[in-house]
Amino acid sequence: MHPLHRFIKNYKRRLVFLWVEEMLGWLLRSLPGFLPGLLRYWFYRLIFRQLKSFALIYPGVRFTHSYGIAAGHKFSINSGALIDGRGGVTIGDHVMIGPYAVIVSSDHDFQQTAKPMTSSDHIFKPVTIGNDVWVGAHAVICAGVTIGNGVVVAAGAVVTADVKDFEIVGGVPAEVIGTRNSSISPS
Repeated sequence: MHPLHRFIKNYKRRLVFLWVEEMLGWLLRSLPGFLPGLLRYWFYRLIFRQLKSFALIYPGVRFTHSYGIAAGHKFSINSGALIDGRGGVTIGDHVMIGPYAVIVSSDHDFQQTAKPMTSSDHIFKPVTIGNDVWVGAHAVICAGVTIGNGVVVAAGAVVTADVKDFEIVGGVPAEVIGTRNSSISPS
């Protein structure tokens, strides 16, 4: 089956939503300043699964399949970051996502060797990010990962496995490089 036919078959109930998300996102994504930031917030508040309070969404951020994204209070995401919510992404309170970070919630089913990779199906794997988390610049969080509370993901890290509360992870693949003092609570 042609990739376009497969896409239409898999997302036919959401095609209008995806088109609106792409068109309005394209219009709002790159505009600098306070007013466009406010417009981005209101737009994503309408189309996210949930957006609990004002979110600081810098110019150049890209969300796809935002119907699967839920974010808590005081969420901020920096320029060039990408979140694909197709498999579900849940983000806690007080989370900062650095520039050009990538969060994906699905994988291609590369075990389907009887068909070309471009025709393989998606496997949905939700991503959960706890409260008080900092995801550094150019970090990648892979599908199916759970990030605990108080975690720091170092710049450039590729997180392929769950991360426990208050751990600091870095590297490719990411591994524990330190811990945080867990006695501080965000206000």
